[in-house]
Amino acid sequence: MDIKIQSIHFDATEKLQAFIGKKLEKVSKASDDVRKADVVLKVEKPETTKNKHTSMKLSVKGGDLFVEKTCDTFEEGVDLCIDSLLRQVEKYKEKQKSK
Repeated sequence: MDIKIQSIHFDATEKLQAFIGKKLEKVSKASDDVRKADVVLKVEKPETTKNKHTSMKLSVKGGDLFVEKTCDTFEEGVDLCIDSLLRQVEKYKEKQKSK
């Protein structure tokens, strides 16, 4: 799976990028149809709480799966996005089986 990480208004650390890659491996193991992942990390209004915006888009055969979350930390946002994407992948696999 091809992973593209884009950070807006800050530079993502190697540790954060490795964390995202490790979490996305779970999704790629859940389905072989996942081709690529686009991750956008954005800091909105640095002086406020819950200012870390995380969005992920997975390209799968026949469409895209998308999720976005806003949290206090990027790690928390990535965890929530991955949980949501895993549910979406399960639904996607069920739809593919019924066809």
